[in-house]
Amino acid sequence: MLARTPEPCQTPAWKRELAEAYRRPEDLLADLGLPARLAARARPASGGFPFLVPRAYAARMRHGEAHDPLLRQVLPSARELTDAPGYCGDPVGDTHAQRLPGLLQKYAGRALLLLTGACAVHCRYCLRRHFPYADGTLAGDRGEAALRAIAAEAGITEVILSGGDPLTWDDHQLGTLIERLSAIPHLRRLRVHTRLPVVLPSRVTPQLCASLAGSRLKTLVVVHVNHPRELSDAVRGAFAALCAGGTPLLNQSVLLRGVNDDAGTLAELSEGLFDCGVLPYYLHLLDPVSGAAHFEVPAARARGLLDALRAALPGYLVPRLVRETPGAACKQPVA
Repeated sequence: MLARTPEPCQTPAWKRELAEAYRRPEDLLADLGLPARLAARARPASGGFPFLVPRAYAARMRHGEAHDPLLRQVLPSARELTDAPGYCGDPVGDTHAQRLPGLLQKYAGRALLLLTGACAVHCRYCLRRHFPYADGTLAGDRGEAALRAIAAEAGITEVILSGGDPLTWDDHQLGTLIERLSAIPHLRRLRVHTRLPVVLPSRVTPQLCASLAGSRLKTLVVVHVNHPRELSDAVRGAFAALCAGGTPLLNQSVLLRGVNDDAGTLAELSEGLFDCGVLPYYLHLLDPVSGAAHFEVPAARARGLLDALRAALPGYLVPRLVRETPGAACKQPVA
């Protein structure tokens, strides 16, 4: 069922773009006009968690600006190699929640499928940067076992597709999976968590939009935008294509020091998202994953930022400030 189906003879544009992505910090930094010493600092940290940045995303970075908030999200730092108290390889308890390879269950009524470990971009704060994907995704025949488990549990009404990034699967494979999930009578909703429409907007193809819109399941797409400059014209077009099929779009951001820990930036992000059909949903405190401590924004400062947003924006544009706590029954409100 989940084996790859034959693809069209012509390679899709998004796959060609992904093949041409930056895979060495020195190449991106050179194109941005930044000094080679920055690459020397970045290189050691890119060994355990490789560097990967699509050119479509890099094009939004400002030339010559070493502290660009988009660059900061993806550029390896020597600080990743420093141990920080409270930071670990499994910050949200994914391993404990794994019911079968590729199938996680944390919250009542919901099941999460880890389709793949592949992404189109390697964000340095990624909560699953240390996840054992080789044994923990729907590779091989594992998809059948996961689907059987979901079908056998009538209390599951919603399935979440995650990864890595589920949209690194091709349109045919995704369409087949959605059809199989739609055939499970007790499922009502399908949620797709993805960053690809943001970093590689060409991934939003007509076939993908049709698969999402044509399902019996009520389908939502949850995108991941952290900064208003990520909303390029191409990204807005990708969001519009998804919306045109009737697929609701939500956004979840991560609060990151040096990227978006500013009330004006967060307000601009919420306004920009809503202008292109995306509702601000969650603003996450940083998950304490090893290698990401330099991105942390203290909870007290986060509460202050949220208060400023509430004072500046209508309520529907203010995301919920939350943290994920292992073993909790839901995301935990922070303010």
